[in-house]
Amino acid sequence: MTRHLLKRSLILSGHGTSVALEPEFWAVLDELAQQQGQTIGKLVESIDGKRAPNRPLASALRVAALQASRSDAVSSLGQDTVTQSSPDL
Repeated sequence: MTRHLLKRSLILSGHGTSVALEPEFWAVLDELAQQQGQTIGKLVESIDGKRAPNRPLASALRVAALQASRSDAVSSLGQDTVTQSSPDL
């Protein structure tokens, strides 16, 4: 069942593509783009450019949203520094 997925059409490197994610992931990505002062398309293009060749775009976007959420959760606990590994998206 994919009824719970929200599909968005984007232009990445001049090519049209569609990505389907759960609304919760889109919400985190939208907030991250806003915090970084860029459009969702530019954010997705940035994530796309950093992902491993064997990782699907939707998966890379979910990982990026999870990392952003975890980073926000840790910083909200009042910790000054966080050491995070940076796996390939």
